Amino acid sequence: MTRVIHTGQALVDLVIEVAAIPRRGGNQMAQSFTRYAGGSVSVLAAAARSGATAVHAGAHGTGANGDLVRSALADEHVTLSAPPVENVDTGICVVLVEPTAERTFVTTLGAERQITVASLSTAAPVAGDLVCVSGYSLLEPTRDPLLAWLDSLDPGVRVVLDPGAAFAALDPAVRGLMLGLTDVWTSNAEEAHEVSGLEELTATLPAISQRLPEGSVVVVRDGPEGCYLHTGGEVDHVPGFPQEPVDTNGAGDAHTGVLVAELAGGTDPRTACTRANAAGAIKVTRRGPATAPTRAEIDAFLG
Repeated sequence: MTRVIHTGQALVDLVIEVAAIPRRGGNQMAQSFTRYAGGSVSVLAAAARSGATAVHAGAHGTGANGDLVRSALADEHVTLSAPPVENVDTGICVVLVEPTAERTFVTTLGAERQITVASLSTAAPVAGDLVCVSGYSLLEPTRDPLLAWLDSLDPGVRVVLDPGAAFAALDPAVRGLMLGLTDVWTSNAEEAHEVSGLEELTATLPAISQRLPEGSVVVVRDGPEGCYLHTGGEVDHVPGFPQEPVDTNGAGDAHTGVLVAELAGGTDPRTACTRANAAGAIKVTRRGPATAPTRAEIDAFLG
């Protein structure tokens, strides 16, 4: 069975709702505080809820945070291929959420950064599997083992890159290596603009595609407007489903998780994008990062 395998960081999100981000040296009283498993957990949960066989190949720690990550993944029937990292706990991401649903992040480093070629290899990808990569994994110390492992994969394994805000600032040689291994690019509009250097959104997709192997798929999210899809030499707009958001944290992860689940299941890219747009629309009406809808909820929404 085709699998969705994620190599990125599974973190614990400490989500704090505030009226506004405090000024430097200032103070702000929070409206709420919640502790979630986040990061790649959000993508994997979304994929599993859309029927994918999902695997976490990244590192996870031994401690309260690692326990939360493992529990959350177990609840979604997601397999962890690598053993826990001894004597190091999983890191956290502090997420400040404003009334506009905008969010600000501060992230620590923990066990999730201690991957090796051997630990990644426990996932044992085969032709047809989709391997998801976060641009944040291309920072040290995860960069070198990740690139070495990706380069060793069977050519039939499809590599999915979610570049994140970190990708555009990477060394051009590292960006070039990663793009040469990428079969599916999925990002937001800002990330596409930064990497391509182009202002016109529709122009960014073919520019990115030119840097990827032949036959690649490029998806660029445009918030409530939906997303743009480049495949077969054409750029296509896939309309979104605007909603009144309460929390945008994890919306991109929900989109990516459903997108890769659909591609793993053999769905054509445009239909996969439509379902991913629906997932993102539903997600922003829910609080918490790993609150993507199920396949049945997406069916009902689109129905």
